[in-house]
Amino acid sequence: MTARPGRSDDARARWRQVHETGRYVAVLSVLFLSSCKPAVLDPRGPVSLANETILLDSLVIMLAIVVPTIIATLGFAWWFRASNTKAAYWPTWAYSGQLELIVWSIPLMVIILLGGVIWIGSHELDPATPLASSTRPLEVQVVSLDWKWLFIYPEQHIASVNQLVVPAGVPIHFSLTSASVMNAFFIPQLGSMIYTMNGMTTHLNLLADAPGDFMGLSSDYSGDGFSGMHFAVHAETAEAFNAWVKATQADGPSLNRQTYPDLATQSIDTKPFTYRSAEPGLFRAITSRELPPGPGPRSGRPDSSVSPRTER
Repeated sequence: MTARPGRSDDARARWRQVHETGRYVAVLSVLFLSSCKPAVLDPRGPVSLANETILLDSLVIMLAIVVPTIIATLGFAWWFRASNTKAAYWPTWAYSGQLELIVWSIPLMVIILLGGVIWIGSHELDPATPLASSTRPLEVQVVSLDWKWLFIYPEQHIASVNQLVVPAGVPIHFSLTSASVMNAFFIPQLGSMIYTMNGMTTHLNLLADAPGDFMGLSSDYSGDGFSGMHFAVHAETAEAFNAWVKATQADGPSLNRQTYPDLATQSIDTKPFTYRSAEPGLFRAITSRELPPGPGPRSGRPDSSVSPRTER
């Protein structure tokens, strides 16, 4: 088989163009990724570490298909090139039992292995399952609002908005609900994402291994203020956490059934602030809809502030 005149030159030109394009894409990818902060693959707790292990195990398992496919593609392209007279051409070829065995057995093994990883992980990382620890967990009640997060500490009788302060090394049991549309609570460096729904309570257990500052966010689009619906997570030593609790109890407004409607008013980019006291049973009243849920996303831009506030 002979190549047409000028065909090799055209092929080389196209290859050079593809090669240069690939170089530009690689450089741009590195530049974009270099500006990203580590999150999911930078675990700071047992749940996020287990999540990372599942992701990496799944990647290795799937490479059993990806790598051979890439090698086979390059090998076929090289062997069946126009200049290779040794390559056999079988126009009537239709079936090979050995090839079918390879094509079906490898994906089947990958599915079995991935299924095992998912089955084990989904049971061991059930969000409602308490974490193994000799330390009593801290109870935190979470309410997603439009567009901010309310954290109630029922045992400390305080609350905070758009900031979560927890003691490092202590399990945190979250009870979550929504006072508006469905949302999603996510602290990438600490663990699993979980949804919040109006009229329902979901549960999540997390733990921060050591003191540090982490990013918390909403991972489910919920309207105009979604981009600003994030919160700061501060994992403190036990002494620092207790000091924060005492300082919060000493200053700021009170959160109760009378002041809650002002907080529930839609607002965008709300700065963190705290409540020196939180009425017992407020979370239950929100979940049971004794306190009416918010209207949800609507047209028009809501207020950019909520008052009163005490910034941290």
